[in-house]
Amino acid sequence: MLVVAAAVIGCTLSSALATEIKVIANPNIKADTISANELKGLFLEEKISLADGTHIEPVFKKTGPVHEKFLQEYIGKSADDLRTYYRALVFSGRASMPKELGSDAEVVAYVSKTRGAIGYVSAEAGAEGVKTLAVIGSGRNAPRTLVTRIEPKYPETLQKLNIGGIVRLQVTISPKGNVENVELLGGNPILAEAAIAAVRQWIYAPAPARTTAEISIPFDANR
Repeated sequence: MLVVAAAVIGCTLSSALATEIKVIANPNIKADTISANELKGLFLEEKISLADGTHIEPVFKKTGPVHEKFLQEYIGKSADDLRTYYRALVFSGRASMPKELGSDAEVVAYVSKTRGAIGYVSAEAGAEGVKTLAVIGSGRNAPRTLVTRIEPKYPETLQKLNIGGIVRLQVTISPKGNVENVELLGGNPILAEAAIAAVRQWIYAPAPARTTAEISIPFDANR
């Protein structure tokens, strides 16, 4: 039962972590940051270019937790509302249906080869051939978007002894996005050392003010 419980917790945590997202763009886009309002305008076809005149092609994922979180955090519409919105645009002749892709890998591949393309993927997805845009001012007290995630090194002795668990941390994130402070809330102290060392290297998207967040780091000796 303990094994089953651990597996359920691990799956739940993995699913939660998978919903951390990053916004990616074709390398021809000069900007390194984009405002949340600008991002929303581009994905709703309210505008078709950045402030510097670069034409933008928004790329959506079809379904999944990353898609749902992107819509919730940046667009402010449900998946059904978005489809209705775009059907109205198409019917009026103001836009065509946007590109929709099924996986992170497909989004990365398309964005990397398409000038002006912008999409979104899981924070853990590979980013070969694309650049990551930091989103500024997500608003509505939404969680900070994790841009760079470093995985902790599992202490070899504990892994061999099949000792695992979950480390809970509270992190303080600067306006620039670097982790300023990490406090241990719970978990094995030795595993916590590894988790803290990794989390201190994490980079989040910039924001107007310093923020704090609680995170959970799972250590599964059987993985």
